[in-house]
Amino acid sequence: QVQLAESGGGLVQAGGSLRLSCAASASIFSINAMGWYHQAPGKQRLLVATITTGGSTNYADSVKGRFTISRDNAKNTVYLQMNSLKAEDTGVYYCNAYSVGRGIDWGQGIQVTVSS
Repeated sequence: QVQLAESGGGLVQAGGSLRLSCAASASIFSINAMGWYHQAPGKQRLLVATITTGGSTNYADSVKGRFTISRDNAKNTVYLQMNSLKAEDTGVYYCNAYSVGRGIDWGQGIQVTVSS
């Protein structure tokens, strides 16, 4: 099992920026893909962005052009840079890691609140 620890959330005004970090307890070279998911209040958890070991990225349409996922292999950390934040971006953000043979691990989540 890979332990994942999110950080960087908080309260920000609409139009502002935040950077979320997800630190993994194992080398991210051993993880096939990592991603960020968003769960708005009262709604289901939805994909925001993913990044593979090879660096390929994928984004939800709602965040394209505003959010960027990246990784620092030396720090075993994946980041989510969130710009031009909107009120609808409010919610809990979860980091996950998918590894062949190990399955999916989730972080505990971190709150992001965007005030309008």
